[in-house]
Amino acid sequence: MTLELDKQLCFLVYSTSLAFNKVYYKLLKELGITYPQYLVMLLLWEKQPQTVSMLCSSLFLETSTVTPLLKRLEALNLIERRREKTDERQVNISLTEAGKKLESKAKLIPQLLENSSNLSSSEMQQVMKGLIKLRTALNVSNF
Repeated sequence: MTLELDKQLCFLVYSTSLAFNKVYYKLLKELGITYPQYLVMLLLWEKQPQTVSMLCSSLFLETSTVTPLLKRLEALNLIERRREKTDERQVNISLTEAGKKLESKAKLIPQLLENSSNLSSSEMQQVMKGLIKLRTALNVSNF
C-alpha cells in the first residue's frame, strides 16, 4: 500500500463529499435549508411522524447532532416536535404545512444532481451500490 494522497479511497470519498456540498449548497439555497436539514426533510417526506431516534438511526448521526438541526427546522416553521403522551422521553417529528409544501420545490433536486454528475442512471446505481457495500463493511468493522 502507498501513502500517496490521490491513491487513498478515504480522500476520494472526502473530496467527492465536498463537491456534493458545493452542488447542494446552490440547489438548496433557494429552499432556505442546509444539506443536513434536507436529509431530515427527505426522511419526513417519506414517512411521518418519526421519532428523533428513528431519524438518528437513518442518518447515522447522534442525537446531539440531530437535535440542533431539528430546532433550526422548527424555527423555520418546517417541522414540529411533540413529546409522546405515553412516553415523554420520545419526541415525534412531523412536517408543518410549510414543510409539506417545500417538498414540491425539492422534487427537481435529484434529477438536477444526476444531470450534473455526468453519470448515466445505471452508472449512478452502480456507484450507490458500491458505497452502500463500503459503508456497511466499515460500520461492522472492528476498528
